[in-house]
Order: sequence, then structure tokens, then C-alpha cells
Amino acid sequence: MKQKAPIASSRLLSLDVLRGITIAGMIMVNNPGSWGSIYAPLGHAQWNGLTPTDLVFPFFMFIMGVSMYLSYKKFDFKISSQTFTKLLRRSVLLFLIGLGIGWFSLSFRQFNAIEGDELSFFAKLWMAVSDLENLRILGVLQRLALVSFFGALTILLFKPKRIPWIIGFILLFYWILMAATGSYMQDENSLVAVIDRAVLGVSHMYTDHLPDGTAVVFDPEGILSTLPCIAHVLLGFWAGKLISETKEMGEKIQKLFIFGTILLFVGFLLDYGFPINKKIWSSSFVLTTCGLGSLFLGLLIWIIDIKHKRKWSVFFESFGVNPMFVYVVAAILSILLGNIGFTYLGEWTSVKGFVYSQWLSPVFGEYLGSLIFALCFVTINWFVGHILYKKKIYIKL
Repeated sequence: MKQKAPIASSRLLSLDVLRGITIAGMIMVNNPGSWGSIYAPLGHAQWNGLTPTDLVFPFFMFIMGVSMYLSYKKFDFKISSQTFTKLLRRSVLLFLIGLGIGWFSLSFRQFNAIEGDELSFFAKLWMAVSDLENLRILGVLQRLALVSFFGALTILLFKPKRIPWIIGFILLFYWILMAATGSYMQDENSLVAVIDRAVLGVSHMYTDHLPDGTAVVFDPEGILSTLPCIAHVLLGFWAGKLISETKEMGEKIQKLFIFGTILLFVGFLLDYGFPINKKIWSSSFVLTTCGLGSLFLGLLIWIIDIKHKRKWSVFFESFGVNPMFVYVVAAILSILLGNIGFTYLGEWTSVKGFVYSQWLSPVFGEYLGSLIFALCFVTINWFVGHILYKKKIYIKL
């Protein structure tokens, strides 16, 4: 006799696990022992295309959209002054934290670059922390702040049935805009770069490098490319709607797989006209990564919430219940390890550089040693998250 799939509990553990996988993934790919020695799957696509690393950030954004449905459902998707104030406060805080991390990193780099023994320590320190001329304004946390604010505002101002139309309009408009201006290339004259230069200024943008080594001022978390990210979150919101309105676990998986397959198919088709590209967050990139995110979430629901195979997932739960806090801790620790150092054999080396070049690389080789450093760094941050998880401390950022 065929058994019915178990009924859903009030909370899906798989959501926390997927959120944790993405945070652990972001920390790992951002902290190799050496940027010159990373395996191909752990690097971003140079321009068009998709690598496993390119899935990490969009997966987190997708699950953020899923969580938005579950959160705002309690308010019947209606905006109030209290809800708006809370949303605005959280978004501003997240943006300022991202900006603060950028300033912290820049200050260390500026301090280490200042030459001249005639300057005192405090004089150098003041010169470093007060020089904001080259502070990058946008970044990962800043993008999340903007997307969570405008995505949530869209959810609260429009009825859920209108969300698919808004998603379609955003992705189609972005495609037409990029095609009409010939902005498919990583070029400082593309509309993405032009808008960023006009609003932010060259000195406040990210400097990337072309395959031939040529420097190009092009921000992958730029202003214009944030627009399709709103559609990205809204697709996650719709996935949250699909699983929330379904009680039977098996049906949840079925809907996620159908939804994901459709998005994936349309995304691959659109790739012929608007190539899959993370750095401009192309419409095909949105559809493809959200499709894969939906399929992956369905798989995790089957493994964790239906089959109850959960021992392996405890590691990622520790990241998933305090994702933003652990990410911020990892960013600060990464800056410290990469900029605090000492003189070794007559040359200055950072703590990170010493560990990699003197301990890991000689034993494991450059590439494996670089990966082991990244895994060790993830583990250190896991301990932070695990302590909070065990003590049931949840820090909302």
C-alpha cells in the first residue's frame, strides 16, 4: 500500500541548511590561501558562463526571498508604519555594516602602504582611517540591503498574484535596456559602468581585471545590476508561496521541481540572446540560478525533512541560523589575517601569507594547500556559529 508523504512541520530544517550551505560556500570561495592557486570550480566565470562558485550568492538571495514569504505572511502581506520602519532600519544597518567592513579593509591596506619612518604610529593610523577617497561604496552586504528593502517593499505594496508580472517586467526591461545600449561586454562604456561612475565616482568603484590583465573599473555589485536582483528575490518569494501553501511534503517537492525546471529551461533559452553572466546579473542568470536553487531546495527537503537524514546537516545549521553575523565575523577575521603581519627572513608577510606559504603550500602543494586554508578558515568560523547555535542565540542583522 502506498504511504502518504509526511505532513510538513511549521518549520523546514532544509531552509536553514541551504542558507548555511551558501554562507559556508561564500566564506570558502572568498578566502583561499592564494588567489593565484584556486581550482577552476572555486573561481568565478571570467565573464559569460557559470561555475559552482557563481551559484553561492544567488542561492542565498533566492532563499532570502523564500524567507520573505514566510515572514510577511504573518502580516498578510500588508504594510504598516511599524513594518516599514523595521524594514528600513534593518536595511540601513546592513548597508552600513557592509560599508564599515569596506572601510576597515581599506584602512588596513592604506596603513600598510604608508612609507616613512619619520611618521609616528598614530599619524599613520589617522592618515589611513581618515582617507575615504578610495572607499568602495557598494558590495555584497550593500546589495543584500538594497535588494531586501526594495524586494520586501514590492511584496508589501502589491498583491501576491501580481508578483509574477512584476518579475517578468523587470527581467524583460533589463534585457531590452542592456541590448539597446550594447552593454553585454565588460567595458567601462557599458551602461552598467557609466551609471556607477556618474553616481558613485571611479574611486568608489571596484577595479576588475580582464583576462589579459588589463584593469577595468567595473563593479559587479553595481547600481543598475541590482535591479534584476529584485526579481531574483521575488522568484524566491514565489517558491516560498508554492511550498507554504502545500501541506504534503511530497507535493512541495513536486512543485519546486516543476518550478525549477521551467526556470532553468527558460534561462538556458534566454542565454542565446542575453548570456548567463553574474557580473551584470543578466536575466538569464537570474532564471538559471533560481531554477537550480529551487531544484536544490527540493532535494534538501527530500533528504532532510522527508528521509530525516540530518546528521550531516548539523554543520551547516550552525551557519544557517545566524548567517549574516557569521558572514560579518568571517569578513573581519579575513581582513585581520590578511593585513596583520611581521617580518620573516627579511620580508614582511601577513599571518595568512605565512600560514599558506610556510606551512600548507610546502606540504600539500599550492592548489591543495590553498583549498585547505579555505576549509580551515570555514571551520574556524563554524565554531563561532556553533557556539551561538548551541546556546540558542540568534543575532538578527
